[in-house]
Amino acid sequence: MSRPLEGFRVLEVAMYGFVPSAGAVLADWGAEVIKVEHAVTGDPQRGLRRIGAFVVEGDPNPNIEHANRGKRSVGIDMSKPEGQEVIYELAKTADVFLTSFLPSARTRFGIDVEHIRAVNPAIVYARGSGLGPRGAESDRGGYDMTAYWCRGGVAATITPPDIEGMIGPPGPAFGDTISGTNLAGGIAAALVKRERTGEPSVVDVSLLSSGLWSMGHTIALSAYAGEPLLAGPTGSHGAMANPLVGVYATKDGRHLSFVMLQPTKFWADVCRHIDRPDLADDPRFETVASIAEHTDEAVEILKEAIGGRTLGEWTGRLSTLAGPWAPVQDALQVLDDPQIQANEYIRTAGELRLVSSPVQFDVTAPDLAPGPEFAAQTDEILRELGMDWDRIVALKTAGAVT
Repeated sequence: MSRPLEGFRVLEVAMYGFVPSAGAVLADWGAEVIKVEHAVTGDPQRGLRRIGAFVVEGDPNPNIEHANRGKRSVGIDMSKPEGQEVIYELAKTADVFLTSFLPSARTRFGIDVEHIRAVNPAIVYARGSGLGPRGAESDRGGYDMTAYWCRGGVAATITPPDIEGMIGPPGPAFGDTISGTNLAGGIAAALVKRERTGEPSVVDVSLLSSGLWSMGHTIALSAYAGEPLLAGPTGSHGAMANPLVGVYATKDGRHLSFVMLQPTKFWADVCRHIDRPDLADDPRFETVASIAEHTDEAVEILKEAIGGRTLGEWTGRLSTLAGPWAPVQDALQVLDDPQIQANEYIRTAGELRLVSSPVQFDVTAPDLAPGPEFAAQTDEILRELGMDWDRIVALKTAGAVT
């Protein structure tokens, strides 16, 4: 198994989904990640038990495991001088300091760049924020719904003009997880730079920057045209001038997605696969221009044909189709997808099935370990720092650690 970050230690002082998900990616890549949680309350994400209609009873809790698999947990109260000192001792042993705390909180707890670099000048200091490290709002927090989804342009672009309100993210931690992967990549690049030059970096990723990056192509087009790119009306097929780009319903209420950007290249093959070879040479569909002119007619032909068979039937029939297509799958159906299984994109971590981080090294999926129980490794980690039992007891008595 390839673990390119094996031997690197990450000290994570972070909460909720975004920055801890960066730590999860680094753990998938082989780094040792020590998660610092408040000595009494822990990461507030541990208390998240209800998402929509889903209620999690007992442990393990998927709401904490996704972003915290493979880590060790230590409970520290950074508001106490003794707890602050433990943070510094841990930082001396780390390659990366990873935090979600805002500038004012970092200053208050003595964990800003200058504090951590004072004890470890070579450390890579990585920050995840809602709105970025500069500007008047740099000390404002944010969640993926606010900073990534809404402010970054995703919500307004994906919402059809004929519905009230705005479409929300498809599930919890959507922008958090994407942003966390961006942050993990930045940390890995900073470690490469440090290995080559000896110079450590300060790495910044925000939910806002990640939302904008996800919308980068759309924003470039909008800037060029001087107007926003907007979603089509509810129920619209897809591309206005190409029947082979869009979503079609099957007989059993499922859907197929076609994305064939060169319609003349694939039209005849599609016609053969839907048992309409007579349409392959139809003059209405001979050229890009004629297909664009007769897109509505072609869409109706495809709707009727695809609506006559189930998704299972189409999956078999379209296996030889040259153009790109895919079944539309929900978050449960993906678990049974043979291609997802073949690539081990979803793996078992303890009692749960979790999605692996998307990068694989040497055609090998990472092994996933369960997330830690709250402060489960405190004693173990403090002993690794060389502390004897008397000092550990004194720290616990002072309420500095759990």
